[in-house]
Amino acid sequence: MNRINQKNQELSQQKRKAFIAYITAGFPTAKATEQLVYTLEENGVDFIELGMPFSDPVADGPTIQAASCAALAAGMNMINFLNLVKTLRQKTQIPLIMMSYYNPIFKYGIKKFAVDAKLAGLDGVIVPDLPPEEAVELNQALNSQGIAQIFIISPVTEPARMQKIAKLSQGFIYYVPLTGVTGARTNLPKNIAQSVKAIKKCSQTPVFVGFGISTGEQVKQVVKISDGVIVGSGIIKVIEQYSQNEQMFKKVGQYIRSLSQMCC
Repeated sequence: MNRINQKNQELSQQKRKAFIAYITAGFPTAKATEQLVYTLEENGVDFIELGMPFSDPVADGPTIQAASCAALAAGMNMINFLNLVKTLRQKTQIPLIMMSYYNPIFKYGIKKFAVDAKLAGLDGVIVPDLPPEEAVELNQALNSQGIAQIFIISPVTEPARMQKIAKLSQGFIYYVPLTGVTGARTNLPKNIAQSVKAIKKCSQTPVFVGFGISTGEQVKQVVKISDGVIVGSGIIKVIEQYSQNEQMFKKVGQYIRSLSQMCC
């Protein structure tokens, strides 16, 4: 069974909501990314999204854009990304999900990527700029290797299309509660509960909410109405702030712990 499904079963048995952390692979360095994964796991993270940096991250705000640029400049690419996953698998079995735009996967080769991702130990893939209508080839390749392809639903997704996406998404459904790019928000939309409820009518697959969430109060608010919460830009900001400081891992751990405690 895929690690994502195993973790979902475990969380359900424990009556606990999922806490998902996003970090950019290679930021500030590949070695630091490895240690950050262990730090995240130690402080209550259930799933980790590893961002594959890309030069044109259309869904990302300035925080993750800057991290992607720095990671690319430091040499992160698909080969190094998969090698990083292999290294992580020597020490951890936490579910690892790749967040990547389609271009790096397409350039690498769809079938080759699926095979190599499985060998590396990747559990899931999110491709924010690849709609399900155009994802058939990638979906088939990933399915053949037992890797989950996770799809995104937004506030402007029409009901019929929502049903289609909800049935296709594996592991979990990624609900983005706002229009626009990633980035911490002071306030979250008020209609999240209504939207999540509508999605859950379409599928038994867990619904995780991400984009804009960065505070403990926001995490607490979101897990009341969903199966899990995803935090990204808030973590990247802490990494950026302390990237030249030996306290970085400690500060990231403290921040994560303050959020993950709200998922109980």
